[in-house]
Amino acid sequence: MLKILFSPAESKKNGGKESKKELFGSNSAREGILNKYNDIVNRGNEETIKNLFGFKKFDDCEPYICDIFNSPLMYAIERYNGVAYEYLDFGSLDNKEQEYLKSNTIIFSNLYGPILGGDTIANYKVKQGNDIGEFVPDKFYRDRFSYQLDLYLNGSDILDLRAGYYDKFYEVKKPYTTLKFLKGTKTVSHWAKAYRGLVLKAVAQNGINSMKEFMALEIESLSIREIRVVKNKTEIIYDIME
Repeated sequence: MLKILFSPAESKKNGGKESKKELFGSNSAREGILNKYNDIVNRGNEETIKNLFGFKKFDDCEPYICDIFNSPLMYAIERYNGVAYEYLDFGSLDNKEQEYLKSNTIIFSNLYGPILGGDTIANYKVKQGNDIGEFVPDKFYRDRFSYQLDLYLNGSDILDLRAGYYDKFYEVKKPYTTLKFLKGTKTVSHWAKAYRGLVLKAVAQNGINSMKEFMALEIESLSIREIRVVKNKTEIIYDIME
C-alpha cells in the first residue's frame, strides 16, 4: 500500500459534525500537550494566546478560543484549508477517493502530531515553530511516535509530500520518495504547496497503491525531468509545463 506523508495548514475551517474517535497512535500519548494547549487557550492572558497563535490582534484569536475536548470535530483532511488543501479540493472527490485519503494520508499537525486524514480533530491554532508551554511539538512527537510510525509504515511504500519543516517530526528510516518542482531553472517554493495538493488529488483519483503505480501516473501540468537517488531517498524532479 502507498502511504502519503503530508503537511498541515495554518488556516482551517470552523465547525464540524464528526464523532470523536481514537487518534493515530492513541489519545493518551498526546494528553500532556493537549491539556497544556487547552489551558493556555482558555486560561492564559491575551499576550500568551496571541504569541501561541501567531496573531498581533486578539480579535483574530477569538475563533480559536474553545475547549478542544468539547468542540465540533472534523476529519483532518477536511479541517485544513491552506493552498495545498485548496488544490486538493477534497469536497470535489467521490466517496471512494475521499476514503482513500482518510486511510492513507498522514498529516503532521503542530498540535496533534501525526494523524490520519480520517482522524477527527477540533479547530485549533498553533503557529508553525511555536512551543506549547514547555512542550516543543516536533521534539515531543518525534520522541513519542517515531517507533509507532516505523511499525505502521514498515510494509508500505512512502510518498513524502511534507514541507521540509515537518521532517523534524519524523525521520523516515526506510526507502521513500519526495518531489521537487521546477519552473524553468528555478525551484518553486510557495507554489510547491499547490502542486503537492494536485499530486495528492491525482493519487486519490487513481487509487495509487505503490510507487510503481505512481511512477506510471501522468499528472496534469507536470513532466518528470530527473530522478535522483541518495541513500534511502528518491527525489523525483518535475518540470511545471504551464
